[in-house]
Amino acid sequence: MSEVDLKKFFLEQVPLFASFPADKVETIVGQSRLTTYEGNEAMLETGDEARNIGIVITGHAEISVTDNTGTRTVISQLGPGDVFGVMSTLTGDRIAADVIAGNRCFVLLIPQDVFNLHILTNPKAVAYLSHKLLDRVRTLSTDMLNSQPGQPAKADDPYSLSLHTDSPGKVLALNVGISQIHFGIYDTHDLGSDVHGIIDNADPAISRVRVFVGTQVRSAERSPFPLTDLFRVIEESTRLLGDAFAFHPHDVTAVGHRVVHGGSKFASSVVITPAVIADIEALSVFAPLHNPVNVEGIREAMRQLPGVPHVAVFDTAFHQTLPPYAYLYGLPYELYKQQGIRRYGFHGSSHRYVSLKAAEVLNRPLGELEIVSCHLGIGASLCAIDHGRSVDTTMGMTPTDGLIMPSRSGSIDPAVMIHLMEHNKLSADDLSTMINTNSGLKGISGISSDIHDIEAAANDGHHRALLAHKAFCYQVRKNIGAYVAAMGGIDVLAFTGDVGETSAAVRSLACQGLGYMGIRLDEEKNRNLDRVGDYAIISADDSPVTILVITNDDERLVAWEALRAIERNALSVAMREDQAEAPIPIEISAHHVHLSQADVDKLFGPGHQLTPEHELSQPGQFACAEKVHLVGPKGRIANVRVLGPTRKETQVEIAMTEQFKVGIQPPIRESGDLANTPGITLEGPFGSTTIERGVICAQRHIHMSPEDALRFRVRDKYVVRVRVEGERELIFGDVVVRVNPAYRLAMHIDTDEGNAANIRTGMLGYIEEIQNRY
Repeated sequence: MSEVDLKKFFLEQVPLFASFPADKVETIVGQSRLTTYEGNEAMLETGDEARNIGIVITGHAEISVTDNTGTRTVISQLGPGDVFGVMSTLTGDRIAADVIAGNRCFVLLIPQDVFNLHILTNPKAVAYLSHKLLDRVRTLSTDMLNSQPGQPAKADDPYSLSLHTDSPGKVLALNVGISQIHFGIYDTHDLGSDVHGIIDNADPAISRVRVFVGTQVRSAERSPFPLTDLFRVIEESTRLLGDAFAFHPHDVTAVGHRVVHGGSKFASSVVITPAVIADIEALSVFAPLHNPVNVEGIREAMRQLPGVPHVAVFDTAFHQTLPPYAYLYGLPYELYKQQGIRRYGFHGSSHRYVSLKAAEVLNRPLGELEIVSCHLGIGASLCAIDHGRSVDTTMGMTPTDGLIMPSRSGSIDPAVMIHLMEHNKLSADDLSTMINTNSGLKGISGISSDIHDIEAAANDGHHRALLAHKAFCYQVRKNIGAYVAAMGGIDVLAFTGDVGETSAAVRSLACQGLGYMGIRLDEEKNRNLDRVGDYAIISADDSPVTILVITNDDERLVAWEALRAIERNALSVAMREDQAEAPIPIEISAHHVHLSQADVDKLFGPGHQLTPEHELSQPGQFACAEKVHLVGPKGRIANVRVLGPTRKETQVEIAMTEQFKVGIQPPIRESGDLANTPGITLEGPFGSTTIERGVICAQRHIHMSPEDALRFRVRDKYVVRVRVEGERELIFGDVVVRVNPAYRLAMHIDTDEGNAANIRTGMLGYIEEIQNRY
């Protein structure tokens, strides 16, 4: 925004200045400071000292308070022209509410002495501020009243976890497995009548069927049947629950199919096409027992229901945000590049649902939470979810890796397999059967793969049952600690899956000894937890970390993902039609530093003002003449450019090669998202400063204006896949969209990615699809 535009904005769009002459406004602005805040960055925090009032120039923010239960109440939404920080500036008290940027905000900060001299002496300005404060106090009082016991609960669904749709119909979720077929039927208008079923074909002589609705359960046995009869069997089975719950194919409006392995190809659920089926079949090399059976189920369902959308929901998709250092094995790199041998992870839909549900329960943005999700069931895996992104998980290229499981071995020394082949003369099939069906709890105990059988035997003193139980719980506990270390902190520990939901002993032993991490279990709540319902909180009241038990419903997750994928697909199709000739300029982001004014003073001298050298592509941002040196535990990087204007908190953005040079390992984050990030020392010509946090590797992102967002059919915080044209076509996933009226259209990737892909500033990208909508 140019100086002329700023002057016009303050005179015409800031109600506070409505009664001021132009020269007075110019004086106030000249004695104040322009700064920027990134999305989710705190502009003011509860307990801060009042030093300035702020005026939002571009972007949006909210004023909110958090009570002692962790519930956040929004007092006011802020947009261009709005003021904040007034009450504390008037009273001299500390800040009583948080002011959080919703996206990038360009802000004028007016120091208290300027405020006192020029604004408090204007009666009309004081009257305007008084009305604003009164409105906010009324809003807070109303929200507090509505939150009292006996008041109706708010029906907000910020993460769209409901299966409700505008059009009535039923979503069918199918999980066609090797020996079992699971299905769920969900009415998009009657959300309390979910029907679940399990068809067990493990016995070649007979098929056993169980169907559920609410607490009602019905069972039946029948002769084995071909897959072509699946829909007839589902219809007959559900009729056991009563005609009201009987399955009718003509009611189905969408079908979701659980698919075990999506490899590196699929980073989200997708609407199925012939090309998608071909890709799933090609990925059978990684899941030879599962993917072919999944495809059989897809083909049959598409034959039976040809007129509705079918969606593939991949166990692996959520983990496509794992960084290379987390997913690579210590094998020759060519095996990864040529054959795709790497860690992929599984239970992705479950872990994603857990993260969204945890954010909903805590009433906090997913983008500020660090979560360890424990899916403990027939298969068991842990996932580290850092600010909404999976950054590590225990399962590997196949679901056999990781934790000891009910019948799977989990991680073992690969030389053990060679030993068994050489000395026990076991074939590949023999080894597969051993590690997948005769190992884990079953193999160690010699009793059963059922945790409750193991616990009953352990209660009777059975030595191998005790050993199996202890080994299982130890591995869960060990990996919780590892993932807290990997993320540098934890806000939520969540348990889900059959074992995670039903075994109080497993949950208790998994949490023991982790109090120093802030993980404090309430043993009585845990022990007395019977039926979980939707979720339950079992942490102690004074626990810094919230411990949750979240009901797992795999089929419901498949249905939920299917609806989201259909919506995304419709938006992507419309987007491609609308923006066929709408390329996005690519820009390579070199390392740089954003400084707070306090650190400017330390590095360049008290009262120093940054010197603009040239404008950047984003309005209001500029490269400065000032440079600093970065000093880490291992080494230093000299002459790193400072970007302006100043921010509330200093932030350093460096690429992977530079991280190695200085000896730190920052997470991939959006700009401004600095929680639990490493610090570094900065050196300037006047002095030095050491920041305790603030170093990040910037997530790929696209800046765009609201008009651009409308044209591309996206919104702020959407995650998209982008095709970049060049010497060879490249697809970049996990690109976050950032929308602000002041932005110019551009996609930013860091230097390392640009060099690796031979991408240069000025090349063009095109949005291929919408991956996620948060």
